[in-house]
Amino acid sequence: MSAPAPPGTGPLPPSAEAQGRESVIVARGLTKRFGTFTAVDGLDLTIAKGEVVGFIGPNGAGKSTTIRMLCALLAPSAGSASVAGFDVAREPEIVRTHIGYMSQKFSLYGDLTCRENLRFFAGLYRVPQAVLADRIRFAIEMAGIEGREDTLVRMLAGGWRQRLALGCAILHRPPVLFLDEPTSGVEPQARRRFWDLIHELAGDGVTVLVSTHYMDEAEYCNRIALINAGRLIIVGSPNELRGEQLGGVLYECECATLGEAVAALREAPGVIDAAIFGDKLHVLLADTAEIPVASTVAALPAWLANRGIETGAFVPIRPGLEDVFVQLVARTRAKGAT
Repeated sequence: MSAPAPPGTGPLPPSAEAQGRESVIVARGLTKRFGTFTAVDGLDLTIAKGEVVGFIGPNGAGKSTTIRMLCALLAPSAGSASVAGFDVAREPEIVRTHIGYMSQKFSLYGDLTCRENLRFFAGLYRVPQAVLADRIRFAIEMAGIEGREDTLVRMLAGGWRQRLALGCAILHRPPVLFLDEPTSGVEPQARRRFWDLIHELAGDGVTVLVSTHYMDEAEYCNRIALINAGRLIIVGSPNELRGEQLGGVLYECECATLGEAVAALREAPGVIDAAIFGDKLHVLLADTAEIPVASTVAALPAWLANRGIETGAFVPIRPGLEDVFVQLVARTRAKGAT
């Protein structure tokens, strides 16, 4: 395998699609209805070979339903999708032989040993006997469980179980990998190691679609697809999303009464939005000829002081993906309410 790109050093290179690689996942108007409820609504998405795309959105946004349709586990209600060149509706069995899938709940059997789980999944994936020993050895090394091969899976720590589940999902060397919130509830160090493995797989040409709630993980992707209420809102690289989607200038300040300050700031002239981030406030300010950001920043301390609220200095900051996420979801909800 090629050397991994260490997490924390920034996103992966620009979109593989933009580099002219073949499209491996293609969805056009992909829709899933459950009775009168539309879980996924006309989704269009193209992912190229070797690309890592992060799938983010609120709970119930449609991420898992989309992934299950692309895995040919759910039949679309409308639209079409192909994975590795095969139609998910017409050729579901073939699609499943060309993918690896890891769900948000560990897909391992706790009352079997690590080795027994690997042998079981190798049988499901029809791994040839001639390469079985090498594939199992590779999965054991990748998971970092050397010496624990005969340990019951339920006795393993979360990070080991997670990497072992990934090893089981790629025993048959699939060209496409779907990961549905695979690091949920896993400690940060184990999550970093898991992303090392994803980078290695992408470097070998594996196409990865991974859903996550962690904004820091989305930074490691080539592109991010944001979905809300079943609709795909935007797709772009982390830098593209940060640089183009806020619609204002972001400032940060400290305040002891965060809740009161947010309510007051949202009513202030020139303020687009305000939100609590940890122990600080993030405030999105307009910057137009009619409302220059400098005048708004100068006026805000007095606006708050008149309401009995004291804050620290307002400092311009580089927006994070969470800032973008919050704004885009809020705008989508506002449009839906009109």
